[in-house]
Amino acid sequence: MLSDSRIENVHDILVEGLRRFFGQAGMKKAVLGLSGGIDSAVVAALAVRALGKENVTGVLMPSPFSTLHSVNDSIELANNLGIETFIVAIDKIYERVIKETEPFFHGDFHWDTTQENIQARIRSIILMTYSNRNSALLLNTSNKSELSMGYGTLYGDLSGALMVIADLYKLEVYELAEYINCDREVIPVSIIRKAPSAELHEGQKDSDSLPEYHQLDPILYSLNELGKTREQILQEGKDGKLLDRILTLRERAAFKGHQLPPFLKVSTKPVLHESKAIGPYKPF
Repeated sequence: MLSDSRIENVHDILVEGLRRFFGQAGMKKAVLGLSGGIDSAVVAALAVRALGKENVTGVLMPSPFSTLHSVNDSIELANNLGIETFIVAIDKIYERVIKETEPFFHGDFHWDTTQENIQARIRSIILMTYSNRNSALLLNTSNKSELSMGYGTLYGDLSGALMVIADLYKLEVYELAEYINCDREVIPVSIIRKAPSAELHEGQKDSDSLPEYHQLDPILYSLNELGKTREQILQEGKDGKLLDRILTLRERAAFKGHQLPPFLKVSTKPVLHESKAIGPYKPF
């Protein structure tokens, strides 16, 4: 989705945007959650290039549903970047929250987004504890595809002082990861190749809740950047059920955009309201 020249430009704009945001805030340190996924890996790499490795901290917060390879991938990434990390397991905290809120379940503990969102909000509390105690701004790692579909938890993984890649579709995040790795392997290849997952329940994949990104992103681009109608996209041969599913999720997600942090702008058509946009900055 990005040309080679545009990938480089986007990279430089994001790095410069991070520098300026922190400079204007009078802050030096950043913290973010490291999930073992592509989004947090790219944001961590950008933060190190913008602020220096000594000013970036990653927090690993494994749950009962986190895989060992995700923890190992996060540690390998942190070692490659040379950043400090902390591991704070959320198992016991999660169990205590479920226990204390038991009356809300009325004896029905079937699995749904309630338990998933609890995990995301516990992680936000942990990250903000580090942020407050160490005068570090929390970097958000959500991307444009997720935000378009409402795939994120308010007051959980949608928290932060700044959304770094909120104006990049998921496929563009992968392209940026490849660019970051052009000279040496900064982001482990295993992170780039694994199936995206929030790991909020056993065996979860993003594709359980969303269309595959290679199907989703082109349609989102047509709707958003190109301003095409449903009828125009159908005339191009897109599947009607898939398109209607995307349109429905997109409409239902709109309310979340009003409650999100500012973001770094790199496109002419950001998903979030322009009032939250920062930049785009011209790189040095």
